[in-house]
Amino acid sequence: MTTATATAGSTLLTPTDHTLILIDFQSQMAFATKSIAPELLRNNAALVSQAAAGFGVSTILTTVAEKSFSGPMFDEINAPFPGQKLLDRTSMNTWEDEAVIEEVNRIGKGRIVLAGLWTSVCIVGPALSALDQGFEVYVITDASGDISPEAHERAVERMVQAGARPITALQYLLELQRDWARGETYDMTTGIARKWGGAYGLGITYAKTMFNASEGAH
Repeated sequence: MTTATATAGSTLLTPTDHTLILIDFQSQMAFATKSIAPELLRNNAALVSQAAAGFGVSTILTTVAEKSFSGPMFDEINAPFPGQKLLDRTSMNTWEDEAVIEEVNRIGKGRIVLAGLWTSVCIVGPALSALDQGFEVYVITDASGDISPEAHERAVERMVQAGARPITALQYLLELQRDWARGETYDMTTGIARKWGGAYGLGITYAKTMFNASEGAH
C-alpha cells in the first residue's frame, strides 16, 4: 500500500538546487519575436529575474554579439543583479561557450533552468546539450519566444520529448516560495506578483487593500 507524506516532490524546484540561465534577452532578438507579445515577454522575463534575485538563485546572464549586432540585454533582466558580468558569446548554443560552461561548473548545480530568445535556437541548443550531459533541464516557456507560434511550439515539443520540463514564469516564482508561511520571503513574493503577476497580482492587491488578507493565515 502506498503511504502519503506531507513532503514535496523531488522534481519541484527550490532556490538552492538549480542554476538559472537567462539567454539573449536583447533588442535585435526581440524585433522578430512573434509567438508572444513583446510587452508580455518582457513582463514575464522580469518576473523571473526578480524572483531569482530575491531568492538568491545562482544565475547566469548571457548575450550574443552584444556590441556588434544584437544590442544590450533588457534592463529589467540585469537590473536585479547589479554589477554581475554579462557573458557575451559568438556561439548560438550557449552550452558551446567555454565561459558559460566554466560558470556552470563553478556553481555546480545539477539542475538547469532556461529562459530567453529564441526558443528554437537559444534555448533548444543548451537544453538538449545539458540533457545529453546528464543535467535536469527546466524551460520557462512564457519567458521565451520565437519568430512564430509554430517555431516556439515545435521547439518546446522537441525539448519535452528529450526530457526537459516546461514551466511558466509565475509558476517559477510560486514554486520557489512554496509555502505562504515562509514569512521571510512572503512580502517579496507577493510584491513581485503584484507588480509583474498580471491578473493574479491585481487579485493580491485587491485582497490586501479591501480585507488586509494574507495567504499565510489559516
